[in-house]
Amino acid sequence: MRLEGKSAIVTGGGSGFGAGIARKFAAEGARVMVADINLDGASAVADEIGGTAQRTDVANGESVREMAAAALAAFGTVDILVNNAGVTHMPALMEDVSEEDFDRVLAVNAKSVYLTAKHLVPHMKANGRGAILNVASTAGVSPRPKLNWYNASKGWMITASRAMAVELAPFGVRVNALAPVAGETPLLASFLGVDTPEMRAKFLATIPIGRFSTPEDMGNAACYLCSDEASMITGTVLEVDGGRCI
Repeated sequence: MRLEGKSAIVTGGGSGFGAGIARKFAAEGARVMVADINLDGASAVADEIGGTAQRTDVANGESVREMAAAALAAFGTVDILVNNAGVTHMPALMEDVSEEDFDRVLAVNAKSVYLTAKHLVPHMKANGRGAILNVASTAGVSPRPKLNWYNASKGWMITASRAMAVELAPFGVRVNALAPVAGETPLLASFLGVDTPEMRAKFLATIPIGRFSTPEDMGNAACYLCSDEASMITGTVLEVDGGRCI
């Protein structure tokens, strides 16, 4: 029960890594808001863990404001914020990615971190405590060809996490990031371009441990970084990648 008495928001919590994080947080005693643009997915996970579901478009300021207000109304306080929601574009040469896809990737992966900070950091600063966890990617540490703008958005998230950590440390708020390799999530097919056994084998050959990141891997890592056990850790990027970035 490492998160007993704490309340958390997990964006993109209706599936994949976000669902794994939400499940782990609830199992460790936290009250969890599962925020997702897919309300059905969010509701299914929330019902499973005894949490609260909230339809949220993390790229929309009003939607994020409503999410923050709903969490504060439900819990009274927000101790943990996990910025997990993310999208990518299909593998393509950088100049061939459409402007629409570029804008969407940056809005969901980067602007969302600004928006959640705008609406929740003042509350955490006033409380003198809080943990923010941004889910980045190995793509932001070791970029791969043909995912250029996705790589860049996750590199942005890593730099943003470190900048936030420095600014918020005096207020008792810690900020860290996770960098997973691809996993069995809705984004996997987009990363692979085409989801075939051959493409999976080719991708897995680049991971020394030989498997994808799982929602459980992410939940365990997130739980540690957001718990009081990690009270001296801020501004770090924890690679949950089976050695891919070595």
